Amino acid sequence: MTTPPLALITGAAQGIGYACAEALKEDGYDVILSDVNADGLAEAAATLGARAAIPCDMGDPQAILAMFDQIEAEHGPIIALVNNAGIANPGDFLSYELEAFETVININLRGVFVATQRAARTMVEQGINGAIVNMSSINAQVAIPAIPAYCASKGGVMQLTKVASLALAEHGIRVNAVGPGSIDTAMMAGVNANPEAFKMAMSRTPLGRPGTAREIGDVVAFLCSEKASYITGETIYADGGRLGLNYVMS
Repeated sequence: MTTPPLALITGAAQGIGYACAEALKEDGYDVILSDVNADGLAEAAATLGARAAIPCDMGDPQAILAMFDQIEAEHGPIIALVNNAGIANPGDFLSYELEAFETVININLRGVFVATQRAARTMVEQGINGAIVNMSSINAQVAIPAIPAYCASKGGVMQLTKVASLALAEHGIRVNAVGPGSIDTAMMAGVNANPEAFKMAMSRTPLGRPGTAREIGDVVAFLCSEKASYITGETIYADGGRLGLNYVMS
């Protein structure tokens, strides 16, 4: 019997990460979940029937490398990697602390680089035509002053995706990103609870509603599939039309 390919999803205890794992599992992958929230991770893995669940802080390069070593020793090589883990850490620009900025960059950008490089090394060594999908954001293109580090990190993810795609193309490894808009997850809970804030968010979303985590998961699963075999270096913006809008809708 053929062994299902392995997919690793970071930040998978809830929200978009869990939805990515769910969609990939439905596509025939064995999924390995990772998250800094060990309790939530264990529950998510049990619900989904994941191959494994490995707590990991994506802000810690050594922890990332150890996670890959463990996965390869116990389960084999990763065929698809989804770098989803991330934080926003909002704050006023003029008083934003350097430590807060570095924390976001370390998780959202440096962690993506470390995981991508580590996964790619094994893929190249073993001749695996793998797929890597990074979670960017519409904030790679449009800015919100209250989340300076987040915006910077997601712009970096967009460029890192392009760089990695060019470096790895000759090895048959595709690297893409997804840039969500307003998605109905815990990160948007504050907006959802404030009628005026929700109205403002929807006024700049032509489809007139938040996206769902599963809608993002389905885009990720597509990019990991053979249906996307000629796509690399791209960021797919699943944003309800927001980036194409040059005015606020009434």
